[in-house]
Amino acid sequence: MPDTPPWRDSTRSTNERVEALLSELTLEEKCAQLYGVWIAASAEGGEVAPHQHDMSDAVDLDALLSRGLGQLTRPFGTQPVDPAMGALSLARTQRRIVAESRLGIPAVAHDECLAGFAAWGATAYPVPLAWGATFSPELIERVGARIGADMRSVGVHQGLSPVLDVVRDARWGRIEETIGEDPYLVGTIASSYIRGLEGAGVVATLKHFVGYSASRAGRNLAPVSVGPRELADVLLPPFEMAIRESGVRSVMNSYSDIDGVPSAGDEYLLTTLLRDTWGFTGTVVADYFAVGFLHRLHGTAADWAEAAGQALRAGIDVELPTVTAYGDELIAAVREGRVEENLVDRALRRVLAQKIELGLLDTDYDPTPEALRGHDIDSVDAETLRGSVSFDTAGNRELARDIAERSIVLLTNNGTLPFMNPRRIAVIGPNADDPYAVLGCYSFPAHVGVKHPNLPIGIDLPTLRDSVRMEFPDAEVVHASGTSVSGGETEGIAAAAELARSADVVVLALGDRAGLFGRGTSGEGCDAENLALPGAQQMLVDAILDTGTPTSLVLLAGRPYFLGSAPQRAGAIVAAFFAGEEGTGAIAGVLSGRVNPSGRLPVSVPAHAGAQPSTYLAAPLGQRSGVSNIDPTPAFWFGHGLGYSSFAWTEAQISSAEFSNEVEVAVTVTNTGKRSGSDVVQVYLSDPVASVVRPVRRLIAYHRLELNAGASARVRFLLSADLTSFTARDGRRIVEPGEMVFGCGRSAGAMEAELSAVLTGEARVVDHRRALHASVCVEEVPIRVM
Repeated sequence: MPDTPPWRDSTRSTNERVEALLSELTLEEKCAQLYGVWIAASAEGGEVAPHQHDMSDAVDLDALLSRGLGQLTRPFGTQPVDPAMGALSLARTQRRIVAESRLGIPAVAHDECLAGFAAWGATAYPVPLAWGATFSPELIERVGARIGADMRSVGVHQGLSPVLDVVRDARWGRIEETIGEDPYLVGTIASSYIRGLEGAGVVATLKHFVGYSASRAGRNLAPVSVGPRELADVLLPPFEMAIRESGVRSVMNSYSDIDGVPSAGDEYLLTTLLRDTWGFTGTVVADYFAVGFLHRLHGTAADWAEAAGQALRAGIDVELPTVTAYGDELIAAVREGRVEENLVDRALRRVLAQKIELGLLDTDYDPTPEALRGHDIDSVDAETLRGSVSFDTAGNRELARDIAERSIVLLTNNGTLPFMNPRRIAVIGPNADDPYAVLGCYSFPAHVGVKHPNLPIGIDLPTLRDSVRMEFPDAEVVHASGTSVSGGETEGIAAAAELARSADVVVLALGDRAGLFGRGTSGEGCDAENLALPGAQQMLVDAILDTGTPTSLVLLAGRPYFLGSAPQRAGAIVAAFFAGEEGTGAIAGVLSGRVNPSGRLPVSVPAHAGAQPSTYLAAPLGQRSGVSNIDPTPAFWFGHGLGYSSFAWTEAQISSAEFSNEVEVAVTVTNTGKRSGSDVVQVYLSDPVASVVRPVRRLIAYHRLELNAGASARVRFLLSADLTSFTARDGRRIVEPGEMVFGCGRSAGAMEAELSAVLTGEARVVDHRRALHASVCVEEVPIRVM
């Protein structure tokens, strides 16, 4: 029996195995490990097929495989394929990669998983903006674990999620992919999702590092002009938190340039900060085509070879989605001395270490995934496997339902909700009878399925009209669209208004349709000129409200919108941010009262269509003033949300009038309603006098609290002085003494109590090892018997 090569010996250290393998590889084989090939799993279970994407040049897979292959790009997320057929196709392809390359190194297979595994028939969970609305990190960790388990079961190793971009301008089309406008909320929710995904054995990928969401005018793939303080105090903290706390193993660059330096070629961001300062040891993968964009779009590289050299020097280890710059052009540049081979080796060490962590170089490596265990992938009749694997199990749907129900935000309610035995319900609006109205851009049906209109969607997607009928079986449910989402048609509005007049109540379903590059009103490349409702929807709103019939406006959208006079005139407003396949059932449950709404806004809702960019994290000059006619005050603040329970906050206290290290803020919360419900206690920091301009307030802690009717709890937050830190004039992060005001708030605009304490001592410098969280303690308060 031949000796086991040292790189396959699992008793050796990862470093030993990496160095042993690296020394055996030719330059061509080294570079081959640093790129992917965009492929699609075979619908018949055969090997994957290349050339599936119209933005990439064709590749000769037969010629490439003799060198080996680093990554397989989106085997499930490129075309509809039965899950079992996809798993078999991927396994057979891995077998071929091992057989046809000299040293038999399997590829890492990656796919999208923004709001669920982006595969045909996979559960469509609510989008990340809805995750933020839950204010429930524990719940989002569960969804990460569930998605990761599905991906790993069919042989996928890496997921290109989550998005940690902080919303800076709601006109940006990818708002639905973000978690919200507050860096602390983004960091805590994203880190929880990552722990779930990584715990299932799937490599999570932070994106987009960094600044992508802060583009000028909210345009996709546009320049970014943030200052170093906004970068350090708003955009970087979620990434910093995830690197420290989540176990994440991959990072993806942003497409943007910051002040003229493309992120894909920024050595400070990708090496000095990410690795040397924060200690990240995983892989950095290119956002799709980002290495080539250094040449084609940014103009910082004269050719592919120079682009490869810039990206490698900056710290991009893997070129995705397919080979452009890291192939023959890079090989030639290394041989000519234009690019140092040690840069190739540096990236390769990280790639090989990750493959070892994934078990791909162990002697007992078997490409047969868990879903196909017990089958011989070489000889099994593929058709016998069709339909044997499900990505949309009852457990998945239950979790999707839980997230949807917790994420729905009740913005206003004058008593119209919940409906009390209506006899005739008019469900009106462009999103009333559209199954896609609950899906984000990166859901498989919206992202890929629309290209295959003759194939079934793959999951059950009841429309809101369907769900209202199921929720109110004794009521007559009538329907009219009135207008489309974005077409601007007005001829149906009058008939919709007549239908509204004939009903007891109206459900007015408005919002977005997700798409790509202008083919929708929300999604990648679907940026908005302003935040007015798309098309003629506002005209429809006004006509329905003019009828006087009690109306509940339901926003099924990927971003917040200006709602005209609806906040004052509608009976209720419900916001549901692309709530996934269980979303319409959750909305119907809110309408009936079966679901007690408990979501909180992860983004502010504007009071004007054009007051952008705007964020609650504004400095004093960013607030309403008497010297500008533009008022950026939102209609509904970040953190706002109502429910069918009422909560009293009492006995707010701070532990000391002075502190040097820690201070405790506490409040008693009592459910004064008649049913159990959830409340979210939010703690905001105001720093009235500082050496640089600070936001008027910013979130530093929160806790979601579940209470039965009549129950009380004392919520205590132990706050470190580190949470007051900010970037000083010299660029260092400091804790600066002075008065600090801690607000216990129901939202960023509604403080129930503001408690002041003086931070004492000298100013001190802190770094990435500082405290990032408050300690939270919840104590049940005995019910008083009178």
